[in-house]
Amino acid sequence: MAKSSVNPPAAGKNMEPHFEEVQAHYDLSDDFFGLFQDPSRTYSCAFYERDDVTLAEAQMAKIDLALGKLELKPGMTLLDIGCGWGSVLQRAVEKHDVNVVGLTLSRNQCRFAQELLDGLDTERSRRILLRGWEQFDEPVDRIVSIEAIEAFPQERYAPFFQMCSRALPRGGRMLLQAILGHPLKKWPEMGIPIVMSDLKFMRFIAKEIFPGGSVPSEENIVELSADAGFTLERTQFLNQDYVRTLDTWAQALEAHHDEAVAATSEEVYQRYMKYLTGCSDFFNRGISELGQFTLVKT
Repeated sequence: MAKSSVNPPAAGKNMEPHFEEVQAHYDLSDDFFGLFQDPSRTYSCAFYERDDVTLAEAQMAKIDLALGKLELKPGMTLLDIGCGWGSVLQRAVEKHDVNVVGLTLSRNQCRFAQELLDGLDTERSRRILLRGWEQFDEPVDRIVSIEAIEAFPQERYAPFFQMCSRALPRGGRMLLQAILGHPLKKWPEMGIPIVMSDLKFMRFIAKEIFPGGSVPSEENIVELSADAGFTLERTQFLNQDYVRTLDTWAQALEAHHDEAVAATSEEVYQRYMKYLTGCSDFFNRGISELGQFTLVKT
């Protein structure tokens, strides 16, 4: 049975992962997040192929959409950077018969995901590591990273793509799903007025939800991935899918107000309601976007 690694390698790395900042969010309470997530504990934009699908069905559709772009073959090794509670890796093992490695900075996620994968009926290797990508130095065949890059400071974007390029063989594929923003100077030409309430919400996210993170632009991903030796094969936007995902999460959290407060506090409940409803508004107005980028190492 695979075991989790909770002690990251110590030597030879110039950049330390931001464990404390990530754990402040994701190690808040598994019970709290479970009140609004679907049963797979997937914490990213779902993909609504039809109007009549549930959140759980839409999350599985998103996972299949992402994995389908990787051209996985049995016996390959898939690395998931920012693996969350393990739903993508579980699906990869079950549907594509691959070995998997997941990286997370969250202790709660590390334990939960390893237990999840240990329960699968497979001979493929399944490792969840309490490490950042800065500490990972192994060859893999494919990489998936779903809404993790937003937790990185902007100066680490280029090293991140370089690390991914080193890990992959020529022709290796990477699927990156990312929340995207636009430089403020572009807002007027996009028809988005610059108002104080939006600027305050951006500061709220940076301070209260994802300290130390930054939201990339589409240009950041296109240019820095190319600099690292990737060709961009396809970009797919899921903006309205995120509006529906966030609205569904907010409705579920509101419906479980008392349980959410019992698991955390009224302050935390209000903070996350503000976060979910405010992000939905940003995606609906085009301030934020959600892109899936299919990258191939050349």
